[in-house]
Amino acid sequence: MKRSPFLRLGLGAALFGLVMTTGCTRKSDNEEAAATTGKSPDQVKVALIPGGAHPYFQPWKTAAADVKTEFKLGDATFNETSGWDQTKQNDVVKSLAAQGYNAFGIFGVAPENINSTFEDLKRQGFPVASLASCPAGDVNKADFCLSTDVEEAAYKATKAAIEAIGGKGNLVHLTGNKVDSNTQRRIAGVEKAVGETGGSVKILQVVTDIDTDLQTAQKAVADLLAAKGSEITAIVNTAYNPAVAAAEGVKQAKLPIKVIAIDDDKTILDGIKDGSVAGTVLQNPVGQATVGSYALMKLAGGCTMSQPGVVVDSGSFVVTKANVDGYETDREAKTTSLRQDFDSRYLVCK
Repeated sequence: MKRSPFLRLGLGAALFGLVMTTGCTRKSDNEEAAATTGKSPDQVKVALIPGGAHPYFQPWKTAAADVKTEFKLGDATFNETSGWDQTKQNDVVKSLAAQGYNAFGIFGVAPENINSTFEDLKRQGFPVASLASCPAGDVNKADFCLSTDVEEAAYKATKAAIEAIGGKGNLVHLTGNKVDSNTQRRIAGVEKAVGETGGSVKILQVVTDIDTDLQTAQKAVADLLAAKGSEITAIVNTAYNPAVAAAEGVKQAKLPIKVIAIDDDKTILDGIKDGSVAGTVLQNPVGQATVGSYALMKLAGGCTMSQPGVVVDSGSFVVTKANVDGYETDREAKTTSLRQDFDSRYLVCK
């Protein structure tokens, strides 16, 4: 499933040079005429809007400043003030539109309802991207969704945990909001990998709803280790705050538990380097913001999507001690490849 950050938390900081018309396919005469009336980059104002404050999205803030310069946009802003409330997020979107922003990359607070927000923006003529998470179900009303395939990322994380424990033991899965469709996909990814062991690895417990903040995750991990620490062989994390809490908690408790984290918080990377964390699965938040902004600029300029609503995997990467010093190269390469894919496969331009 190609759905979100992360977290649902449920993706390199480098930017790359543009070739504005590379690989675009030919359009009909009517479409060509429409394209010529599109906005130039300096008329495009991109708004990147997560559901609220969360560490995963902080690279979007830097990316917004970078794409404004690199793509010569009229403006690019990052706004995380909606406080994980869909109504408040809709108000933020309306406010930014009133301020002249005319292209939107959104991580919807409520994946089951976000399509109505996308449809409203599309009716106003704005290009829209669903970034880091796709709407629940099989329909995406945004122009495209650029997000982590969270089921695949969770599967990769669990395979890494199984390898770290020698293919036998008890696994605990720490994750986010239980009712979130992306959490359910993560759970499915973990179950798939465990199922492939033929019973050699068992899921001891799945702990949901602990990604609200770090304090919530820390308490959950402390309670888990106190109650079942001696029974746990590995912990797989598919949400940011639980991953940090598990890395800290297991190290402090000095338990022989293999921790597979998610994302690249300093605590996690330091843990990989000192051996207290077995590995992590990275997503590509900078790629989501950078390539998402690029595609929005092209759509505002008159391009269309070859497949409206297409879901594109922004990539996930297993990092262990063996590649912890060089993983950024792979993530940057994926970002470059994604933009090339939009030019050659997903965008139809003059």
